[in-house]
Amino acid sequence: MKKIMFLMGIFAILLSACAAQSGPAKAELPAGKAYSEGKEIFFVHTEASDAAIAEKLTKMMQSPVILVPALAQAPESALANVFVFSNGLKGKGPLGFQPDVFDNPPGSAGYSPLRRLNVATWIDPTQARELKSAADVLAAQTAGELTIEQPGVVINMPFVVWDGGKR
Repeated sequence: MKKIMFLMGIFAILLSACAAQSGPAKAELPAGKAYSEGKEIFFVHTEASDAAIAEKLTKMMQSPVILVPALAQAPESALANVFVFSNGLKGKGPLGFQPDVFDNPPGSAGYSPLRRLNVATWIDPTQARELKSAADVLAAQTAGELTIEQPGVVINMPFVVWDGGKR
């Protein structure tokens, strides 16, 4: 009888272990913090069209960002924008300044995880202020406060947490 009780106990443990692992597998990826439409969001970098950018992001996030040169050939209609700051307020952005700013969050008509890299540079870095929306970045450009360059780099940067949603 003790042997049957022991075997039933082992069976119950195995059954509960199998039940705990049902459903899809989960993976952890380091997420970056940024802004979109004035709200804090989190995103991941998975692939980049430029080798130097892929290497920089891999080191920064301590997670592989795969080089996919063909991303640079994605049609304009498949791209949204990310603004990265090359000077101004010190912060945790990829170049050591304020966090990135994304346009078109999930749920908007222009959402795409494929992001065209836009490098924003303050003309007078002492006048820099934290910008939290693409509209703010473009307004600062129009006002002559910063310049924006597009180096032709595309990065796959899907949102993982945003206002009103998460994966």
